[in-house]
Amino acid sequence: MLSARSLFQEIVDDDNAFQLFCSIAASGEAQGGWENGRIAALVPERMRVLAPKIARHGADEDKHGRIFNALLRRRGLDPVPVPPETDYTMLLERQGIGLAHDKLRRDEPLTEDDIVVYLSHSRVTEQRAADQMDMLVRHFGDHPEIGRAIRMICADEENHLAYCHEELLGLAAGGHGRAIHRVLRESALAEIKVYRGVSLAVMGHIGRVLRWPRAKSAALAAGIHGMYAYERVGGWHRMIDLSMPERRGALDGPPAPAPAAL
Repeated sequence: MLSARSLFQEIVDDDNAFQLFCSIAASGEAQGGWENGRIAALVPERMRVLAPKIARHGADEDKHGRIFNALLRRRGLDPVPVPPETDYTMLLERQGIGLAHDKLRRDEPLTEDDIVVYLSHSRVTEQRAADQMDMLVRHFGDHPEIGRAIRMICADEENHLAYCHEELLGLAAGGHGRAIHRVLRESALAEIKVYRGVSLAVMGHIGRVLRWPRAKSAALAAGIHGMYAYERVGGWHRMIDLSMPERRGALDGPPAPAPAAL
């Protein structure tokens, strides 16, 4: 029977599949770290109070990239090139979601509207990340090789999501509510489509590495399309609702360091 646990167990048990999975994850986290670092540097003067929190977000993402690379090193593996069709961040940018990398490469201050876009986009993508890590912790939180790493990343993703909720609610109270709702909706509808494509691509590559039978690959693809159908009908609403988190100031202070040994 196919399940998230059995599929991920296959990945963990095979060096080549694990190498590809960790390489894709590390690349995405590194991109997120760079993006947040640039945004922190370019925050408009009236919103500079957000800069340390955005920088902390970026530092966390960089740490996650290092963690995935450390998992590879423990097995004596090197990162491998990431297939472009699995590059979640790049594909979202091509859909016009979030802040374009061209803008972030300029040394020009961002606008308040840019920060609204950034936080709204982050609220959507951090929901996806938090959901994925929560699933991994449920099934592999006690795994001797990867358990500590995924528990640490999961805790960070929960903080990132709480931060997005809190800051967006503050901006909504300050008059940005209509823009936030619009960007959240656009981002969520684009994200579920990109996530479907990336999921199909990742499972396709993993399936070829693990030599999955055609029937198994077809069943997985059907499941991915089914999830997209559910999200398109109404499941996407979970990605745009805003509520004040129990933990306030989740990104205040410095990031927790990556463990010296996982």
